[in-house]
Amino acid sequence: MKYTASFLYLAALVLAMASLPSLAQSPYIANAGTKFPVVSPSIDSGDPDSVLTIKKRVDEVDVLFIATDRHGKFVRNLNQGDFAILDDHKPPQSIVNFIRHTDLPLELGLLVDTSGSVRSRFDFEQEAAVGFLQHTLRPNFDKAFVMGFNGRSQVTQDFTDNATLLATGVHSLRSGGGTALYEAIYRACRDKLIKGKADHPVRRAIVVVSDGEDNQSDVSKQQAIEMAQRAEVIIYAISTDDSGLILRGDKTLQQLADATGGRAFFPYKMKDIKNSFAAIEDELRSQYVVSYRPANFDADGRFRSIEITALKKDLQVRSRRGYYAPRQ
Repeated sequence: MKYTASFLYLAALVLAMASLPSLAQSPYIANAGTKFPVVSPSIDSGDPDSVLTIKKRVDEVDVLFIATDRHGKFVRNLNQGDFAILDDHKPPQSIVNFIRHTDLPLELGLLVDTSGSVRSRFDFEQEAAVGFLQHTLRPNFDKAFVMGFNGRSQVTQDFTDNATLLATGVHSLRSGGGTALYEAIYRACRDKLIKGKADHPVRRAIVVVSDGEDNQSDVSKQQAIEMAQRAEVIIYAISTDDSGLILRGDKTLQQLADATGGRAFFPYKMKDIKNSFAAIEDELRSQYVVSYRPANFDADGRFRSIEITALKKDLQVRSRRGYYAPRQ
């Protein structure tokens, strides 16, 4: 039997493709608020120098934010048309979704300063933190971890929805030593809240109980903020300073919260610490979420600002200040 050259070439190509491993779905990729679902398969020949990957990128940014009136009370009945959004100083190409009264699962990190400078209110803060976790976490829905930090940071209870285990983790914290606040935030975001990114929307937050002073971190404040922004983590801070003055550490806590769309609390009296935790719990249940596609988006790795403003009079909006676009 005779075969044409074109037929022989086609047969050889079919045999070569059959020898490749079966097609596999590439994993979900997400970074700094922009989703990269891979919708096309990748073909891997096993040779690292000859990997063929076909991917389709969809740029979509998710932003959690809250709205308050001039008295600081949450406003929960607003619609998409009540807000203006700018991404990198430009209106979005399109709004994909807008949800109010969101009920997203929580991933929380409780970071407690155990350095010698916070010893005076340490026991009371532990009890307030335990009460916060017990009231906030919903079984089989939310989860949290506990990290104590002084000159170094240590996770005393990993992610769980078990309030008893979390309470044990809080009570096992011991005070003393220096303070590495920035490093604790950096590690919590990098090791606990980025690596465990879910394939569904979640609300990630860190609650820091500290005086805001840092004297032993190997990373800077800006590096800690950038890591929180990359992990899409909101930072809430409760100051342990009871001097009644605005100290350097208080300004640091305010900066950490502002940069991530969170809030800083400065309770002067011990009873106000519980009120601070209660306000955080209320805020976590009072947020809006908007999803949009940016205009003129480039996957260049640079920081893109986010500005959300209310169009109604006397309303204030608080959200994270931006995100880092992933690199191509």
